[in-house]
Amino acid sequence: MQLSRNRIEVMHGVNLGELGRRDPEVYGDLTYVQLERRITEFGRELGLETRFFQTNHEGEFVERLHKLEGLADGIVLNPGAWTHYSWAIHDALELSGLPAVEVHLSDVDRREEWRRLSVIRDLCLARVAGQGVEGYRAALERLREELER
Repeated sequence: MQLSRNRIEVMHGVNLGELGRRDPEVYGDLTYVQLERRITEFGRELGLETRFFQTNHEGEFVERLHKLEGLADGIVLNPGAWTHYSWAIHDALELSGLPAVEVHLSDVDRREEWRRLSVIRDLCLARVAGQGVEGYRAALERLREELER
């Protein structure tokens, strides 16, 4: 069955563009380009169209969220460190009104205490952490369930 609402914005925040250079014990060994390819494959398998956005500038992340109306049906987001303190991203995500799933490559709950706080958690359908690239498949599956309703 082809979904009529199937456009997913995959948003990555600060330092995610440096995957492949970051600690592979924590983040795995995929580069950012390889990560995008895998997520695209997951999306195709689920009948979802994925589009990607990555920035190291918080204001650009917020502006992108502001512009998603009419362009996306759901969001997978990994804001990186902004997850833990950016109320600006929280408010922009709320304004988007789109179903969202928070994703983290590493198990943030088993890392430093400050990483355990998510200021966007209350706006997300689910939070997937510690599953590496497979966490994106889980996030897309959850969004697909929501979009099928």
